[in-house]
Amino acid sequence: ALKHANFDLQTAGAYRKVQLNKLNELRDQAYENSLIYKEKTKRIHDSKIKDCVFNVGDRVHLFNSRLKIFSGKLKTRWFGPFTITHVFPYGTVELSQTVESNFKVNGHRLKHYFGEDIPKMVVPGL
Repeated sequence: ALKHANFDLQTAGAYRKVQLNKLNELRDQAYENSLIYKEKTKRIHDSKIKDCVFNVGDRVHLFNSRLKIFSGKLKTRWFGPFTITHVFPYGTVELSQTVESNFKVNGHRLKHYFGEDIPKMVVPGL
């Protein structure tokens, strides 16, 4: 398989050192390129994130993560609507519903509710 062999140890050693130096340069260049790629993808990802601001009194839907795992085809994964009673720093929000007590959730699990409550149907006595 070899056409010729270099039996001069000094030139073979020098050639091997040059190869190792090139390999180190390529490794450093690949590391720098990976850092540039990570910064670029982070910038693109951060530009697509929408910052939701919740205020006290807003109506919101709550995401149910358990239904994401065992969901039916057309089941909704959002509960609600809930009313925001308190907004804590760092994205924590306290919700209340008319029947149950208040509870805290992360703001990433919420989305604004824009619909109105469905009025209860009154059936006249027969």
